[in-house]
Amino acid sequence: MKNILHPVYFPNIATMAIVVDNDIVWEVNDNFQKQTYRNRCYICTDQGKHMLTIPIQHVGGNQGRQKYKDVKLDNSSNWQRQHWRTLQTAYRTSPFFEFYEDDLAPIFEKPTTYLLDLNFKTIDFLSDSLGVENQNNKTLTYNVSIEKDTDLRHFVSAKQKIQFKQPTYNQVFGDRHGFIENVSILDLLFNEGPNSLSYLQKLNHQI
Repeated sequence: MKNILHPVYFPNIATMAIVVDNDIVWEVNDNFQKQTYRNRCYICTDQGKHMLTIPIQHVGGNQGRQKYKDVKLDNSSNWQRQHWRTLQTAYRTSPFFEFYEDDLAPIFEKPTTYLLDLNFKTIDFLSDSLGVENQNNKTLTYNVSIEKDTDLRHFVSAKQKIQFKQPTYNQVFGDRHGFIENVSILDLLFNEGPNSLSYLQKLNHQI
């Protein structure tokens, strides 16, 4: 049985716990929707939980819904530089940021045209960093209901909280804000480094 997930921007910890220990099929034939992790992620900063949002080019209302795979980034604003600087500021004192920095930086240095391509770049980086196989299976058509496989496409919603008990780990500003659950996997990676994979594998059985 496979798990159907949306490819999103630096996925959260719950999503990556599924990815590292299961067969995944990426949903790439859906319509783009707002208020989702398709173009946002959350990290921990000195101010607490912080959202990084990717600006996209919106189509006119007369064109109707837009396919996720057709969504283009709005690179007129220097959002890449802003995201990279925010990550550097938030995690430069974390134990493992420097360990991953050189491999992560190119994602923010070269512009990408399509949102879907960018999200796969972030997932490829994470898979390589965790030492797991990149999963490249994609849906061929969009199906409203999934019968034979496990439909986890609701994980994409930024409004819907995923119910699971997450073990704590040391976060950079944990003494100031307490433990912040289910943020981007980047937070776990920068704080736990090579231990991140075993953490995710244990968590997988609780989701």
